[in-house]
Amino acid sequence: MGERKANAEWTGTLKEGTGNISLGSGVYSGPFSFDTRFGEASGTNPEELLGAALAGCYSMALNAHLERENTPAKNIKAEAKVYVGKDDEGFLINRIDLETEGEVDGLDQAAFEAAAEHIKKTCIISRALAATNITLKATLIKSQAA
Repeated sequence: MGERKANAEWTGTLKEGTGNISLGSGVYSGPFSFDTRFGEASGTNPEELLGAALAGCYSMALNAHLERENTPAKNIKAEAKVYVGKDDEGFLINRIDLETEGEVDGLDQAAFEAAAEHIKKTCIISRALAATNITLKATLIKSQAA
């Protein structure tokens, strides 16, 4: 496995300055600011990108796990809601709510939840975020008859 990288640059003061985040692959480059992180301004921020990384890693890992268990998913969706808070040491990510939906034949809700919980503990990004409280809601979607 190779190295992955991203870059960021910040110019100016904390509240009036601006930054730019870019992915090493060149697929994304965009601005961020104090207000996109801690306010409601339009734009991205590191926390949103972290949520995207978790949702992407998680959905791919859950799909692979179900495939290995001979219950391949037709579809896996994941959404990560990242919450920023503050403690005595400063700002922190105090919780991530992860929600997943899977369309999987041959599996019941309990088995899907067990697989989903296993992957929450073992996907690469979840493991990197081990110090963060990650909640999970897993919903099995039944296939529609053709």
